[in-house]
Amino acid sequence: MKARGIRSLGVAAVAAALLLVPGTASAQADDPTFTRDVAPILQRSCQTCHREGAIAPMSLLTYEETRPWARAIREKVETRTMPPWFIDKNIGVQGFKYDRSLSDAEIETIVDWVDAGAPRGNPADMPPPVEFAARDIWHTGEPDWIVPIPEPFVVPAEGANWWGDLFSESGLTEDRWIKAVETKPSAEGFPVVHHAVTRLQESIDSDEGDFLNEYAQGKNGDVFPEGTGRLVKAGSIIRFNMHYASIGEERTDRTSVGLTFYPKGEEPEHELFSRGLGQNYDLDIPPGEDDVRHDSYHTFDANVRLTGFQPHLHNRGKRQCIEAIYPDGEVETLSCADWDFGWHIVYNYADDVQPLLPKNTILHTITWHDNSRANRWNPDPRNWAGFGQRSSDDMSFTWTSWFELSDEEYEAAVAEREALTANDN
Repeated sequence: MKARGIRSLGVAAVAAALLLVPGTASAQADDPTFTRDVAPILQRSCQTCHREGAIAPMSLLTYEETRPWARAIREKVETRTMPPWFIDKNIGVQGFKYDRSLSDAEIETIVDWVDAGAPRGNPADMPPPVEFAARDIWHTGEPDWIVPIPEPFVVPAEGANWWGDLFSESGLTEDRWIKAVETKPSAEGFPVVHHAVTRLQESIDSDEGDFLNEYAQGKNGDVFPEGTGRLVKAGSIIRFNMHYASIGEERTDRTSVGLTFYPKGEEPEHELFSRGLGQNYDLDIPPGEDDVRHDSYHTFDANVRLTGFQPHLHNRGKRQCIEAIYPDGEVETLSCADWDFGWHIVYNYADDVQPLLPKNTILHTITWHDNSRANRWNPDPRNWAGFGQRSSDDMSFTWTSWFELSDEEYEAAVAEREALTANDN
């Protein structure tokens, strides 16, 4: 029996947008207003980034701050460029945790508001302001154990990008299972950390290590699904693979990784794996070409339950899909997502739609690159590109999270999924 995995404002670029001229349109009684209709949408999906001190280039907390950007906002939400959530809504699994994308109705509300002249509305309709957490908070909650890079790292005001590995002793004297992990730049270092990948190793000289967590724009901590965890062994070394970029002023960073433990002596039912699958080292991306396709594969030897999908490409990335090739030869697309190099988003499947894959299923990763002038991230469309660590090189693999199921657990999960499907019908 086989379960189906599915039910088979980077707005800085438009900073020169024309302002709506006050009074060009008068609000009708049924027109959307900022205070009643638009502000709640911005609070849920936009203001985390669009506020003073956050990463976005402008604040959208008030009507006065938002109205000059009305036309730009309309264009960004209508094209689904913002908020950053690039899952194809017409293919594959559609249930996700932490989904801040806008519904069709919300997009229509914003478009109608702008077309009506972006009216303020009744101030009494304005919802209370959202209280945001400070930049230096841990998104997974205060960790039980924090391990920083060995020394503060100074990034000069001007200079080439820096990639390298930094090693810290975990300090653990006994094995511990963790249920959440987060890698986090320090408050001052936040703007210069392009990404930070943490791994567990037995020693500094070890060639192998288990993935722990990644920080990148749009990606913070991982809270593991209920009943799953990851083992951190006593004496482990934590390797920080860092990518720093200068921003015109000197900054000092001390990135850390925070671990949240299960109680001593308690073990989760399943070990959660998060690994880059289907890495393709043989990329061939000709100059000026668009829709350059590459395929790669990974076979699961055990029954698995997928919990998360995250494309990984570089500047010339365009789109990535994953599909399941079942042992009987049937093929099913699980997820597709467009790619924007400015955002590294983990698409965590909702519990009731997490793909269930029987043993010997092949995960097929399909990636497209755009090396044309139309790609705004392209450093030079005149150049051929292939695999490499630099952002101007490229990659193609899928960060995938999953845990294994025994045959009995798999059959039970299949039965539960089929019962849910029957009830939905």
